[in-house]
Amino acid sequence: MKTFDLKPQLFDTLKSYNKKNFMSDLMAGIIVGIVALPLAIAFGIASGVTPEKGIITAIVAGFLVSLLGGSKVQIGGPTGAFIVIIYGIIQKYGIEGLTIATIMAGVFLILFGLLKLGTIIKYIPYPIVVGFTSGIAVTIFTTQIKDLFGLTIDSVPSDFVEKWICYIQHFSTADLWCSLVGVLSVIIIAITPKFSKKIPGSLVAIIVMTIAALLLKQYAGITSIETIGDRFNVSNAIPDVQVPVMTWETIKSLVAPAMTIAVLGAIESLLSATVADGVIGDHHNSNTELVAQGVANLASPLFGGIPATGAIARTMTNINNGGRTPIAGIIHAVVLLLIFLFFMPLAKYIPMACLAGVLVIVSYGMCGWRSFVALMKNPKSDVTVLLITFFLTIIFDLTVAIEVGLIIACLLFMKRMSETTDVKVIMDEINEESDISKGNIEHLTIPEGVEVYEINGPYFFGAGNKFEEIMASFGDRPKVRIIRMRKVPFVDSTGIHNLTNLCEMSKNEGITIVLSGVSEKVHAQLQKARFYDILGEENICSHINLALERAKEIVSEK
Repeated sequence: MKTFDLKPQLFDTLKSYNKKNFMSDLMAGIIVGIVALPLAIAFGIASGVTPEKGIITAIVAGFLVSLLGGSKVQIGGPTGAFIVIIYGIIQKYGIEGLTIATIMAGVFLILFGLLKLGTIIKYIPYPIVVGFTSGIAVTIFTTQIKDLFGLTIDSVPSDFVEKWICYIQHFSTADLWCSLVGVLSVIIIAITPKFSKKIPGSLVAIIVMTIAALLLKQYAGITSIETIGDRFNVSNAIPDVQVPVMTWETIKSLVAPAMTIAVLGAIESLLSATVADGVIGDHHNSNTELVAQGVANLASPLFGGIPATGAIARTMTNINNGGRTPIAGIIHAVVLLLIFLFFMPLAKYIPMACLAGVLVIVSYGMCGWRSFVALMKNPKSDVTVLLITFFLTIIFDLTVAIEVGLIIACLLFMKRMSETTDVKVIMDEINEESDISKGNIEHLTIPEGVEVYEINGPYFFGAGNKFEEIMASFGDRPKVRIIRMRKVPFVDSTGIHNLTNLCEMSKNEGITIVLSGVSEKVHAQLQKARFYDILGEENICSHINLALERAKEIVSEK
């Protein structure tokens, strides 16, 4: 493998780096670090872990993705897409299970990059991406209803439908002040961009609502507004590196969730890098990016972090504020580290309803309802994949949704590919169009006792049975069957198997098969499969004229 294929973008950046670049990256890094702070806290809590774990993830993963990544402007960290997966893994396997699954996902991502699968992953069907992204958005929104309105519920069901039934039954317990904090947070985040594009609405909402909650508690005696400190012990201590104990049984049980983390992380990071390329006019190295994401997911859980990937919103914030090199992402991680060390204890005063408001806006941004509605106007097959992936995500989980969605998409792709291959019968005369522009059209007459079949398109497992169906519909027994393969770009093992069966059946019926116009690639595949031992080299013709002459010889001999 060539080493430059996996060279981080930072290496090239440092060669021509100057003071002007640094000042631009410094400002972008500071702003992105401030933007990432409330999101990291919210994503950590919503995932079922403590708030500091979300920030640690943003620090470790953000630093490594920028240091080793294949995109100049990618910002790594925890994202909303992982909330549902992480929460489900913790419920089933505990924190240690999440740590092991994240490490395994990191290994998978590194392998994806080393095997150069970056370009392949980007070809995952768009309806699947929209389906599970919209499903995740709906699920995130659903999980925030309790905190948004301050509902008094001892235990919230994990099932989507049961969760909403529980909310409806307990909505009378909603707290007025929590509801006001949550709704006002949503309004502040929504309207802030109209006044300032650079100041993050989520940070404004957290500052305003935290101060308001403190004033209400201090001067109005209102204590019903739950804060982070009421639910968690907030700490600014950097955790020690801890390597989890892995057993073979644990690894086997976590393969599916780890693969889900890896695939989702790969899709989101490469999608984010691709969007960034279109804005800055650059080209990222997808395989290098996957390796960097893998290293980040190996390191993050060792410090108590959660899965991470490229974050589209933070990456775009980086670009919009002047970030053009990986230095901006590294500065963003340093800014978060300083905030964590010196200001983390203040996070305990942030109202839970305010964080719920932040995630409500995040879920709205993720849902992509315009793309969803647009896809509903597409062919029924795409709509089917979209709806199945969407409903499986919200009713079951993302692992099932991705697996089933990919299987359905593959089946539909195979069906469409098979439809591109056409097998037709030429009855009496062949119009051989050698040069239509000069009017040179040769008419070739098919001798009596000869049938000519033509395959247009790849002859693979999806189209292998078409031949047998067409021949069965005729029911006659000619002396020679000519199969034209001039428009067959490739043939797979199923196609070779069907051709072999055809030759053997025809031979038993006293019918000779002659192939015409076989390309060099197909010829090599047939020869390697020892297909010509059955057919005979004399019955392989390079052109239809020679095939017809050979057919005449066979007919006269018989």
